[in-house]
Amino acid sequence: MWPVVMRQSLESQGPPATPLTPRTRPCVSSPGPMTAPPAHTPTASHEGDTPDAARLSGRWTLRHATAISQALTNLPESVRALDVRGVDRIDSLGVLQLIRFARRRELPFEGFTFDERHRALVAAIEDVADDRPKRKREYGVAAALARLGFAVTDNWKEVLALVAFFGEVLLKLLRMVRDPRRFRATATVHHMEQVGLDAVPLVALLCYLVGAVIAFLGSTILKDFGAVIFVVELVSIAFLREFGVLLTAILLAGRTASAFTAQIGAMVSREEVDAIRTLGLDPIDLLVIPRVLALLVMLPLLTFVAMIAGLLGGLTVGAYGLDIPPEAYLARMQDTMELRHFLVGLVKAPVFAMVIALIGCLEGLQVEGTAQSVGERTTSSVVQAISLVIIIDAFAAIWFMEMGW
Repeated sequence: MWPVVMRQSLESQGPPATPLTPRTRPCVSSPGPMTAPPAHTPTASHEGDTPDAARLSGRWTLRHATAISQALTNLPESVRALDVRGVDRIDSLGVLQLIRFARRRELPFEGFTFDERHRALVAAIEDVADDRPKRKREYGVAAALARLGFAVTDNWKEVLALVAFFGEVLLKLLRMVRDPRRFRATATVHHMEQVGLDAVPLVALLCYLVGAVIAFLGSTILKDFGAVIFVVELVSIAFLREFGVLLTAILLAGRTASAFTAQIGAMVSREEVDAIRTLGLDPIDLLVIPRVLALLVMLPLLTFVAMIAGLLGGLTVGAYGLDIPPEAYLARMQDTMELRHFLVGLVKAPVFAMVIALIGCLEGLQVEGTAQSVGERTTSSVVQAISLVIIIDAFAAIWFMEMGW
């Protein structure tokens, strides 16, 4: 009975309509002539009642970067303030675009009104945002003078920092004298071995060869006057007063100052110096003073080794190249050498040691934490140490000459 009734009911209603499934449902478009932009598209509307203000809306994110630039470009020049409270979503790109728009129009960024949800992000981006670097280097007299001025200023700051660091180290040394428990004997002995003992072969070999070269050069000139015997005085005075201490200081400036900077700089980049301060210890006592004391002790000793090696180089050339018997060479050396020449050369060694150690340690402490900074500071320490050693030696030579020493 039930199937018959159902069939009659369906026949009276006509053919069944085709059911609409999600796959077969037709797409119905709006009959309007143009489609309205999506709600999340970035827009900037110029308000009529306030001609100097504009209201922003939409999503100001990286996905809509092109639309953001277009919206800001279309704003008239009369706009002096922006209301950003209508923006639904904003990221770092949107904030940077607004900051650059403010700088381009010379508008105060503080006058832009943001929603409370976005203030933290805007404040963070505003703190780290800065101008883009210049793409091209400016050339010309004005640019050259500007670079020269910056270089002079930087060098003057380096000199002031070195003097201040020297005073700090002296103060810590005096404190160590009053409190000997701060002295690090093990570290000092370790650096004495690294700085002095390991450098003896290199210093001796180079100074021996330089002494031989000076004897050869002097003999080529003195031979024309029949005064080859004066090569003894030339080599002796040159090495005792100047070359012995100068060559040693230059070698240690390249070898030791760079090592100090690299060692301390690596500790700074690994935050080990910060850990030392956290433990309540002084990095000057642990890292700087042992290196300074080691160099103060070993540089005079290496200078003495350099003097002996240079004299032996001159003796070798005199005996085997200039037909001066070793006995005659040594006798002439004993008759002409004076103690003041030896003291003039040796008294400069502690000064050079202090300069090399301070520059190496200071540049290491100034490392900013990156591998590039370690390399830059190491190069700077070597250049500064060698330059200052030569400058101080030149002034000392002139001063001793004027004093008659």
